[in-house]
Amino acid sequence: MIVWLNGTHGAGKTTTSALVQQLIPDSRVFDAEKVGETLMDIKPGLPATDNFQHWPPWRPLVVETARRILDYTGGTLVMPMTVLVEQYWREISSGLAQHDIPVRHFVLHADQDTLRARIAGDTVLGPNSRFRLQYLKPYAEAARTWLHAEAEIVDTTHLTPAQAAQQIAEAVKS
Repeated sequence: MIVWLNGTHGAGKTTTSALVQQLIPDSRVFDAEKVGETLMDIKPGLPATDNFQHWPPWRPLVVETARRILDYTGGTLVMPMTVLVEQYWREISSGLAQHDIPVRHFVLHADQDTLRARIAGDTVLGPNSRFRLQYLKPYAEAARTWLHAEAEIVDTTHLTPAQAAQQIAEAVKS
């Protein structure tokens, strides 16, 4: 099984995924961003883009990598990864379904003020990261138009990462 943690930057995916992994026996964290980083390391580089998810190989490579890991290890993969383009989510989720891999799709949601405050205090990319801020509007649009209908919503506005992880783990176990 895959427990996919979606949501925009600042919602708490990375922190929460590590905590979810501790609560679900026989689970591992697989950050699909690493697939994108591998593609970014190709020399000479692939066609210029502002987001590696736009490269057509990224989506099937995420599916294939997840499938291979699960074939090798079994258990559960906890995957923290923002996917805000509906077509990309469809490609990934249908690719996993073709391999009979069940997916529990969660969106870690927080209101815009909370997200802005978290981004302002970010110690990883630094305060007010332009990269993180640029995804607030696309996230809000995806949430309004398709994303929230495709997932189980965990509102992290007033939750600690540990509380969000507990909520997700309980949902997965039930």
